[in-house]
Amino acid sequence: MGAQHPQVIFFDAVGTLFDVRGSVGEVYCQVAGEFGVEAEAAAVNRAFFQSFRAASPMTFPNVDSAEIAEREYAWWWAIAAETFQQVGVLNQFGDFSAFFSSLYDYFASAGPWFVYDDTKASLVYWRDRGVDLGIVSNFDSRIYSVLDELGLAEFFKTVTISTEVGAAKPSPSVFQQALQKHQCEAAAAWHVGDSYREDYEGATAAGLRAILLKRDAQHGTPPVG
Repeated sequence: MGAQHPQVIFFDAVGTLFDVRGSVGEVYCQVAGEFGVEAEAAAVNRAFFQSFRAASPMTFPNVDSAEIAEREYAWWWAIAAETFQQVGVLNQFGDFSAFFSSLYDYFASAGPWFVYDDTKASLVYWRDRGVDLGIVSNFDSRIYSVLDELGLAEFFKTVTISTEVGAAKPSPSVFQQALQKHQCEAAAAWHVGDSYREDYEGATAAGLRAILLKRDAQHGTPPVG
C-alpha cells in the first residue's frame, strides 16, 4: 500500500454517509399522524433538537451488553416524550407506547434515511485500494440494520458505537477502541465526519488524521429514534 494511503479510514454515520429525509420533525409527525396525533413539523423539529442537546450522552459504561438495547430504547423514549411534551400534544396519544415502538422500529429501517450521492463511490474507491473501512458513531445499535438496508454494510469491516463502548465522541476512547479492532496505530488512520467537535476535534485529539466533511447546513442531524 502506498505511503499516501492510510491503513484504515473511519467514517461517522449520520450526516456523513446518510441522513434523515426532510427533517426529524417531519418524520416524527408522519408517524404520529398514523396514531391520530397532529403537530407542526417545524415546532416538533425544534423541540427534538432542544431535547436531544439537553440529554446526557447516550453511553452506558459498565452495563452488561445484554442490557444495552433496553437502555437505548429508554433513552430515546425520554427524548420523544419530551419533544411532544414541549409542543403540547403528548397527552393526545392514546397509546404512546405503541406509537414510540413504531417510531423506533421505523428508524431502524431504510424508510426515513437517504444515502448521500457521493457515499458509495467514495467507499468503493478506498475499498478497491485495499484500505480497511470502519464506522465510528454515536448512533445506537440500530445502525447495523440501517447500514444493511441502505446497502452500506458490506463496505465496513468494523462498527464502533458509543452505546457499546461506554463512551461517546469526542472522547478519545471511542477512537482508540476502534483502532484496536484493526490493530492500527492512530497515525496510520483517518476519520471522516461532519461534526467539528465530535469528529474533527475528537479524532485529532486521539491522534488520527481528521477530515471535516461540510454537508448542506440543513443536514448533520444526530442519530435519531
